[in-house]
Amino acid sequence: QVQLVESGGGLVQAGGSLRLSCAASGRTISTYAMGWFRQAPGKQREFVAVIWWSGSLRSYSDSVKGRFTISRDNRKNTVYLQMNSLKPEDTAVYYCVAGPNYGTTIEGYNYWGQGTQVTVSS
Repeated sequence: QVQLVESGGGLVQAGGSLRLSCAASGRTISTYAMGWFRQAPGKQREFVAVIWWSGSLRSYSDSVKGRFTISRDNRKNTVYLQMNSLKPEDTAVYYCVAGPNYGTTIEGYNYWGQGTQVTVSS
């Protein structure tokens, strides 16, 4: 089993930055893909970013490309999401995910964190 705990969410003004962290415990996730999804009120959960275990592959949704950066430190079993130039439409609960396959679909990930709230004010 893998436990994922997110941190770093909060309230920020539009144009500001936040850095989310996700610490994994339990079995090693050093060979797993890790990523982030988000869910805004009244909307479906959507893909944000994913990084392969080696860091050699990264993918982003079109809505965050160029503003968000995903990275990971396998020594610390931690994945990060640096979010810059935040917009009110980025407001959502952000979920950390981990799984053995690289992908952008919800079904591809069997481990999920509890989520951290990000609120961007205009």
